[in-house]
Amino acid sequence: MASKGILLFFTAIYIRTRNTNAAFVNVECQAENVGQYGQQSLLQCVVKTSQDVVDPEIRVVIWKKEGVEKQVKNNPLLLFNRGEIKLKPGYSFAEPSWNVRNMNVSLLITNTAVEQEGDYTCTVITNSGDSSSSTSLKVTAKYNKPTIHSNPETITVNTDVTLMCDSDGGYPKGQLRWFDENKTEWTKSSQMEAKLTESGLFHLSSKLSLLKGSIFTKYTCKVFNASGDKEEEATFEVQHAVTPETQTGEGLGSASKIVAPVVVIGSLIVGLLVLLALLIYRKRSQRDHRGLPTRDYDDGDHQERDQTCQVSQA
Repeated sequence: MASKGILLFFTAIYIRTRNTNAAFVNVECQAENVGQYGQQSLLQCVVKTSQDVVDPEIRVVIWKKEGVEKQVKNNPLLLFNRGEIKLKPGYSFAEPSWNVRNMNVSLLITNTAVEQEGDYTCTVITNSGDSSSSTSLKVTAKYNKPTIHSNPETITVNTDVTLMCDSDGGYPKGQLRWFDENKTEWTKSSQMEAKLTESGLFHLSSKLSLLKGSIFTKYTCKVFNASGDKEEEATFEVQHAVTPETQTGEGLGSASKIVAPVVVIGSLIVGLLVLLALLIYRKRSQRDHRGLPTRDYDDGDHQERDQTCQVSQA
């Protein structure tokens, strides 16, 4: 009964003063307000009066959230009437020392939650007229740094791999995007899922499937908010495990491509050195052979030498 009496009282004053003095009083509110989850939010509204109004005095202030009928009728977020202020927990005037001469009727939300996002209406009744205005609150929350893990945990060059990225604590719904070490985006090849938690915040998860033989060294998962701005990122470095195949040279990829040319070049160098040594040895042999004196004798020379020998013996 008491709540019905208060409502009838407000209605009577509202009808009586609206047609006569509404032009003298105007409530001006900021169209949109942005609040951070878990922090204070301010819904800004100020009462403006015409020059004809002398010593304006506020008699009634009502703050309500649209779409909550029971709250409007029985228990507004903030109610000032006959010098008494009634507040729901978590709401207050923006100025702690507010009084009837203070035209700043802004509403302060002490601990912003997701469910407080929406449209609000502020109604003011003064000794010179009444007015009401609407404003809205947009709630945002920053996403936490992503975490990345792989399936399987041990990665080899001959294994298909799935990278999984998770980030939570954000609002509104954001997006996870993938990039490789060359800053090429792989988001179209991934699958993302967004779930609402009990707190009203989002949990984002994304899976990126990688085929064997096409794995880069590093992958980065970046989380973007609803406005498209990057908030956090994490990088995963792919480390291949040693397997019997890699030890025997199979599946080494780039390593085998490097070793094979080195072996061929080494063999060519050794062959050239052997050939060079043979050429040097041959040249030295020919030079030594030419250095020995030689003389050819004909038959006449032999006869003359024999006669000389006989005279000497006589």
